[in-house]
Amino acid sequence: MDRNAVRRAWDEVAETYAARRDPDGSDAALIDDLLDSLAGDPRGGDGDPLVLDAGCGDGARTLANLPPGSVGLDVSRRGLDLAAETVPDARLVHGEMSALPFTADRFDAITAYHAVFHVERERHPAVYEEFARVLRPGGRLLLTLPSGRFETVRRGWMGGRMFFSAPGRERTLDQLRAAGFADVETTTASDPLGSSTEFAFATLTGDRADDSPSRP
Repeated sequence: MDRNAVRRAWDEVAETYAARRDPDGSDAALIDDLLDSLAGDPRGGDGDPLVLDAGCGDGARTLANLPPGSVGLDVSRRGLDLAAETVPDARLVHGEMSALPFTADRFDAITAYHAVFHVERERHPAVYEEFARVLRPGGRLLLTLPSGRFETVRRGWMGGRMFFSAPGRERTLDQLRAAGFADVETTTASDPLGSSTEFAFATLTGDRADDSPSRP
């Protein structure tokens, strides 16, 4: 499936996915750990951290648990319509993770739940480079890790079809490090449909971590 086909597929299944996913669960609780880690970072500045939820969908699982004014990005306009109802105080943006429509050093943290593996695995390094670009130095990333190496279209998924693609767990961790992320910690939590999924916390480091933080 090309990018436009994936976008259309999400538009078609957005309401069914929103109805079937559990808004609670241990993966939602990981957000508290993320926010706690930001609270102790003096580079974050005053006030609530600014967080980007990449692949926010209807917003109930992740975006709704982030600080007011957080930004939700999704490729599906129907998903964003649902998010506008679920999280009315969020800022919602239509776009793709491999070409984020934001300036550099914009965010304190990024969440990407069950999102990157809907992008072709050849573009995953570009996604992680974009995450690094828009995060401030020392910013935090919380994302789902793929359980294996795959590229497939699942027909009948949520009553439609959906594209899944990943290079494997270890390759994903290598790609995160190559993009400038370090201090990677992993944990297992329940996903929106009741299965167990591995997640990774990572910190943006490297030469940029010595710069002064900026937020346009």
